[in-house]
Amino acid sequence: MDNIHMVTLAIIAVNALVSFKGFSDRSFFERYKFEVGAINAGQKDRMATSGFLHVDISHLLFNMLTLYFFADVVIGGFGPVKFLIIYAVSLIAGSLLALFFHKDEPSYSAVGASGAVTGILYAAILVQPGMDLYLYFIPIPIPAYVIGIGYLLYSIYGMKKRLGNIGHTAHFGGAIGGYAATLLFNPDLIFTSTLMVILLAIPIVILFVMEKMGKI
Repeated sequence: MDNIHMVTLAIIAVNALVSFKGFSDRSFFERYKFEVGAINAGQKDRMATSGFLHVDISHLLFNMLTLYFFADVVIGGFGPVKFLIIYAVSLIAGSLLALFFHKDEPSYSAVGASGAVTGILYAAILVQPGMDLYLYFIPIPIPAYVIGIGYLLYSIYGMKKRLGNIGHTAHFGGAIGGYAATLLFNPDLIFTSTLMVILLAIPIVILFVMEKMGKI
């Protein structure tokens, strides 16, 4: 991790500090987590602060390791300032989509940087469409876009079936935020990476079609 960019290191440090505060102070955790009822009552800050809280150390480590692996691709493509904007847009987009889908569930709550990190993953795939990834249980490289699309399709399934204690909606919203912000910063990708732009849009279109049909 010698070459980690200072901006990435700063994000990891803030996530760690806020999360460890939440681990040791339950009232702090409860005050700043994403909770629909509290947000609708006026505590809009939860839509941002929840993205820096985590349930436990393994949750924190997974998100920060994922961020570490993809942050440099986005920073290399856009620079640190635009990277931060993409991260922030993805975080808020994740919260907004969660609020949209769970607006009638006042007790719905969530925490974690997964939405922001998924946005960075989607941005990295757009910036470097030929990128391959290795999964520890599969000894061959897999195109990153296959994993990105597959992950969002699984998120749709998770949203529909309410699988586990996972914020599938925030993950999906973060991907939408990262996708939109990346194309806003580099609209030429629509012409230079047309196929990738279309492929990454497929799960997003499916989600909203299903929502419109009342399937989610």
